[in-house]
Amino acid sequence: MNFMFPIKMLLRVYSLSILMVDIVWVVVNAIYAVFQTFYELFKPPPLKSVRLETALVIGSGRGVGREIAIQLADLGAIVLCVDKNKINNDNTVDIIKHKGGSAVSFTCDITKKENVKNLAAEVKKDLGFTSMLFYCCGIPSPRSLITQPPQDIHNTLDLTLTSYFWLIEYFMPDMKAKNHGHIVALTSVAGLSYLKDQMPLSVAQFAVQGLAESLLEDLRINKVNGVHVTLTHIYPFIIEEDSDLRLKISSYFGTITPTQAAKSILESVRRNYPEASVPKHLLYLGHLLRILPRKATVLIRDLLDTGVDFA
Repeated sequence: MNFMFPIKMLLRVYSLSILMVDIVWVVVNAIYAVFQTFYELFKPPPLKSVRLETALVIGSGRGVGREIAIQLADLGAIVLCVDKNKINNDNTVDIIKHKGGSAVSFTCDITKKENVKNLAAEVKKDLGFTSMLFYCCGIPSPRSLITQPPQDIHNTLDLTLTSYFWLIEYFMPDMKAKNHGHIVALTSVAGLSYLKDQMPLSVAQFAVQGLAESLLEDLRINKVNGVHVTLTHIYPFIIEEDSDLRLKISSYFGTITPTQAAKSILESVRRNYPEASVPKHLLYLGHLLRILPRKATVLIRDLLDTGVDFA
């Protein structure tokens, strides 16, 4: 027993030393990451090119989704426009082609798994590898958040969340195999805070945020460093689609056009940011709300309540 005692002590000292080294390593790298984040505020990473990338834009028939498709084409990407509204979607493709871009229209209701499976097969057969996926469905307009009744739970989850899984199931394996790709998930402010009478939407949008973070971890654990995920929070009341809406603190929030919103989103994507928001500065507000005590976050949410009224 006396002989074993020094050995056990040495093993404990060795284990403690390894633990201390690991802790110091984590602390040093965490501090470095914080300084790097501040540095990138003033000198952001360079914009990557999307020229000749094949970008699948889900929800390209209107609003921000349409503008993303158009701007991707302007940057030289081959855009695959997907929407269940054929007329709107074809109009988007016509705009892109009129400007000299490359785009193809696909009419698809992505809430059905079989439809997504057929879409993936058709895309792969006709155009090959899809390297970028933009999911622009499930982002409500400012007016719909106010005037529409609470959504059907199943329909809301199918459109806002479940369809993500079908798209990831059929498009992400090729990205992993080639170690190249980008998945862009768009959520509304409902993914950061509950909206009155919109519980199904809020729950679904919170879940999308969890899905994006899970994708990031899956890629990290599997050491797939060539596939990126960008989660973008969109504040619908900021997007100027209805001129008769008024904000509670309009001088602070202001409004931007769908074109400006799409430009901001694409800039974050081209810099490979894991998380962004429209407008950009509200990303830090979202981070702040996650760490403050409940009472403090309630006060901030009450202060910054959109307080939207009709003119």
